[in-house]
Amino acid sequence: MELPLTTILALTGVAFAAGLIDAIAGGGGLLTVPALLTAGLPPYLVFGTNKGSAVFGSGAAFWRFLRAGLIDRPRARWLFPLGFLGSLGGAALLLLIDPKVLKPLVLVLLVGAGLVVAFVRPGEQNDRPPPTRALLKASVIALCIGAYDGFFGPGTGTFLIIAFVTVLHLTLQQASANAKVVNFASNLAAMLLFVFKGLVVWKVSIPMAVGQFVGGTVGAQLAVKGGDRLVRRVVLGVVLALVGRLGYDLLS
Repeated sequence: MELPLTTILALTGVAFAAGLIDAIAGGGGLLTVPALLTAGLPPYLVFGTNKGSAVFGSGAAFWRFLRAGLIDRPRARWLFPLGFLGSLGGAALLLLIDPKVLKPLVLVLLVGAGLVVAFVRPGEQNDRPPPTRALLKASVIALCIGAYDGFFGPGTGTFLIIAFVTVLHLTLQQASANAKVVNFASNLAAMLLFVFKGLVVWKVSIPMAVGQFVGGTVGAQLAVKGGDRLVRRVVLGVVLALVGRLGYDLLS
């Protein structure tokens, strides 16, 4: 599918913002998925193309957090494969849905994910002791949210952060870092399946991947230094604008 150069450049800019925001607070897909739909791509190509670029943003953020020593390596050995397997199952389920009902479903899920991002705010510090059976709980989170990421995706990073803070009693910074283990694994799994099915528009995905990679690197650096409050406010404004635009397009 051919898109104008100006549209591809605009999508690359959105991808940079999404990668930056996603590395800090999650929710980058709440920017890229509506943007790709607004650009005119069919839903299946939207998800495939989005994963083709998102994997680079989450990979860059994962690497930066790993270098900073913020990722729990023993736990990551469980989180990565479970997030990968969950995402494969979710993406396979997505491909079974009738395309005619997929776009309205996307709008409903976008609104729901946007509301969670807007109103659920985990605290920056968590002084509670580690929970019992922490590894088991972390594994369930990785499998379930990984499946959601493969099936839909937007808001995955934020949902992981919320879960890690509330269930595993991590600080916000620790949760942001460890969320990237699952997010990178789930993006990678879904991308591989969509590539196999021929659902990635590479002329769009590659420029967006560059934007996501740079944005993910910058965002992770900001997260390491503790600059996530400002970016969260920015993402909320953009999310509301994009969801409103998509809703208008569907109604009209």
